[in-house]
Amino acid sequence: MADIAVLLKQVPDTNAKIMVSGGRVDESAVNKWSMSPYDEYALEAALAQGGSITAITCGPERAKKMLTDAAAVGASDLMHIVVDDLSTLDSNQIATILAAAVEKTGASVVFCGKQAADTNAGSTGPGVAEKMGAGCVTMVSELTGDASGFMALRPSSNGMERVSVSAPCVIAFDKMGTELRRPNVKGIMMAKKKAVETMTVADLGVDLGSSSVTLNNQSPPAEKPAGQKFEGAENVGTVVTKLRDEAKVI
Repeated sequence: MADIAVLLKQVPDTNAKIMVSGGRVDESAVNKWSMSPYDEYALEAALAQGGSITAITCGPERAKKMLTDAAAVGASDLMHIVVDDLSTLDSNQIATILAAAVEKTGASVVFCGKQAADTNAGSTGPGVAEKMGAGCVTMVSELTGDASGFMALRPSSNGMERVSVSAPCVIAFDKMGTELRRPNVKGIMMAKKKAVETMTVADLGVDLGSSSVTLNNQSPPAEKPAGQKFEGAENVGTVVTKLRDEAKVI
């Protein structure tokens, strides 16, 4: 069994209402934060492997709650790299932080989600792999084997393909067919007692330099137009015309 580091990101819950104020997403208005959904599958895959699992996150103080949730389902160790505002960093800087954190754990196998639910960038897995000098397989929906020889199922231009990879490696997960485990009362109580190793970027001893990305403005999507309702047989022709010429579905 290999030691596995699982990279987790706390994001606004998929059902949370997102508010934009002053050209920025107002994080203080988000009423619920959750583990990014694809990261949940990465954690589940790690738990299925067994062995020592270190859950790592980079983010503000509130992210500790997510690490406790990971411990409640079986994560062995918890590491929090404190960054108050992730929007000040570009993907290269975040990958540098996470790769340094993985190095601290001594793990040579890293699991993460294929993309975060807030940015959808898909850069974390490949970026961390580049920093580690490790192999990387993305969009994995099924995994068998262990670090001596993982076999990963992922999409290809011709359908699906199976890719063999071994440690050191980074595997980025898509949604999997396995059911996610949920914490029971015993797991929740034990997780509350589990210590979180809290570190700063300075503690990792990495030089991030300056961000190569500048965020100028964020704005909500345009509101959907009001729906239209037609009743009676006399409107069939109008409905057909709208479906053909406006919706272009027939």
